[in-house]
Amino acid sequence: MPAIVLFDGVCNFCNASVQFIIDRDPANRFSFAPLQSDLAKDLLRKHGMTAPEGDPDTIILVDGDRVYTRSGAALRIARHLSGAWKAFAVFLVVPWFLRDLGYWIFAKNRYRLFGKSDTCRVPTPEFRARFLA
Repeated sequence: MPAIVLFDGVCNFCNASVQFIIDRDPANRFSFAPLQSDLAKDLLRKHGMTAPEGDPDTIILVDGDRVYTRSGAALRIARHLSGAWKAFAVFLVVPWFLRDLGYWIFAKNRYRLFGKSDTCRVPTPEFRARFLA
């Protein structure tokens, strides 16, 4: 079963990040669902978590029975991408609270920097199979 990336479906930066992952995931390891979807809420509930309310400020990776958030999710995704992006996984040795500090600062400003859509983006037919919701 592919790992599932849960992302903020109305965040322009997050949508661009999904496209970035798809373009560098030749093994089709990742599937995607917006955090605003019922599927994401159900999946998180299954793992004892609740979906972030309001404007979600995290990316979540559900990989089998493991759930990763923020920088932990981003670095574990990078580990499986083609090209030099794998090298970013070395930052997993940095304590999570230090990695997440930078993540939180960026996440709090991403709408201001990149904008926000009124609705979740509909994937192109080419990528529709990779989206679960």
